[in-house]
Amino acid sequence: MTSAKNHTNTDFLDKEIIRKLSENGRIPFSDMAKELNISNSLVHLRVRKLQEAGIITGFSVKLNAKEIGYETITYTGIVTKEARFSYSISERLKEIPEVVECHWVSGKYALFVKIVAENNEELRKILYEQIHQIEGVGSTDSFFSFGSAFEKNVPIK
Repeated sequence: MTSAKNHTNTDFLDKEIIRKLSENGRIPFSDMAKELNISNSLVHLRVRKLQEAGIITGFSVKLNAKEIGYETITYTGIVTKEARFSYSISERLKEIPEVVECHWVSGKYALFVKIVAENNEELRKILYEQIHQIEGVGSTDSFFSFGSAFEKNVPIK
């Protein structure tokens, strides 16, 4: 994975563009150009270069799960019956809309997922009727989120 710190073609201007986009992903490029005292076309060029280098991987809207009806949010560890099932399980997890993140991890679990559900009953159905039905899933262990203290992007050095 390429990082701004280790990427040989990333300079001060690229880092400033990344900082500004991290603070406000909706900032117009023309505003950014004015703030950085550069041309609008240079901002477009640099952003495209950062995307092609894999440093900027996309732009999206961040939704507040609780505000749109998902009262139960968990981080769930998945134990596989055998390590070889990890990839096929992750592919099946993509098909479950309520599974919004999936990470391969070390330790007791092979996969760690974030699940959003309307309530505990819906979570039970997602776990027992969907996730536990995937070939290779051995068991799950869920940790309930009471709320996010903070979330932030990776630091730009």
